Amino acid sequence: MLDNDTIQTERAVLVAVDTGSHDVDESLAELAELARTAEAEVVATLTQNRPKPDNSTYIGAGKLDELIELCHAHDINLVIVDDELSPAQQRTLEKKLNPDEHATVIAIHVIDRTMLILDIFAARAQSREGKLQVELAQLKYTLPRITGQWYGLSRQGGGGGGGAGGARRGRGETKFETDRRHVKSRIRKLELDLRELEHQRELLRERRRKNRAEAVAIVGYTNVGKSTLMNTLTQAGVLAEDKLFATLDPTARALTLPDGRSVMLVDTVGLVRRLPHHLVEAFHSTLEEALNATLILNVCDISSEDCDEQLRVTDDILRQLGCDDAGIPVLRVLNKSDLADPEQDMPGLRISAKTGQGLDELLQAVAEALPQNRKAVTLLLPYSMAHWSARLREHGRVDVEEFREDGVYIEGVAPVEMLADLGDYVL
Repeated sequence: MLDNDTIQTERAVLVAVDTGSHDVDESLAELAELARTAEAEVVATLTQNRPKPDNSTYIGAGKLDELIELCHAHDINLVIVDDELSPAQQRTLEKKLNPDEHATVIAIHVIDRTMLILDIFAARAQSREGKLQVELAQLKYTLPRITGQWYGLSRQGGGGGGGAGGARRGRGETKFETDRRHVKSRIRKLELDLRELEHQRELLRERRRKNRAEAVAIVGYTNVGKSTLMNTLTQAGVLAEDKLFATLDPTARALTLPDGRSVMLVDTVGLVRRLPHHLVEAFHSTLEEALNATLILNVCDISSEDCDEQLRVTDDILRQLGCDDAGIPVLRVLNKSDLADPEQDMPGLRISAKTGQGLDELLQAVAEALPQNRKAVTLLLPYSMAHWSARLREHGRVDVEEFREDGVYIEGVAPVEMLADLGDYVL
């Protein structure tokens, strides 16, 4: 964990092996943004071309010597690897970079892409569930990495398992065994707590379904302006800043559409390239808001060179969640169009959440994409049924209401199921 006492001294080097399986330059650029979000200063990068990472040192012996020299020359105290390291690779790298076996403090820490994302999640989780999910993911990541010295965990501050090593050990039990036992026990407790929260959340969803409340989920790559869009449409007050994972916990706010319908607009955690599968699982509860939505808004930054990749990443994650199988419609939303080339040809709704450009068209498109369960009507209700105008306001929309001699004249929008009771009064 990048705690407040060490934020100012985190000088990092980014390390990657280029196997040709992905664009390493784009991945390192994103890793640099992740490091910046975690308040680390990226001083240098180091890449190695290999068919696959070295099983022991990740980058190979020759490149490791170069990394050691680089760290000493630039006062590096943090090495961030753009892959998920095996426990053996992480231990080998830290031991090679910290040869003094008697040192009480590790001078150069080694973390990988997964741990970096977990550090950011731990710093930004606000809800109880978000904090529990972070801690569970951290402990599951840490468990196979526990050694007698517990290398790597000393940086983590978000998990409840961090103090396990100080507990009293049973007779004949090593520190290694005690640490693992406490972590496993804490994992079981967290899983039980999260299952209970999941049950409570499902009850809320069921209540929403019974009330026929429709949900529209905003999903997309991190830092494309989802929270700004949420704030502009609903004045939700969601944190929106130019950093990755500014939003971690889902936020839901009511949104009134042009046809009078009120829907729940839900902002979800941002996505990144090569998000490890178990991190997707760890934050399934926030991402599954998309799976339970009536409509999904897939938001990208059209001003970014990576716009196509952002859309692909989101599509892949939605597919993993099962949104395709559920048949949930998706609207492609091209945000930050005020910064983009107006001649750029890409299918989707061009908007600017910051300036308001295209938002009226977006709301109309949302209304049209949702199930068409409302209809424009003109009614003349007898005064004995005047109370129906209040129901129309609650569940539909009243544009005109006039009190005439022969009854209450209404122009507006009504739910289709309500028209079964009002059919005799439709003009």
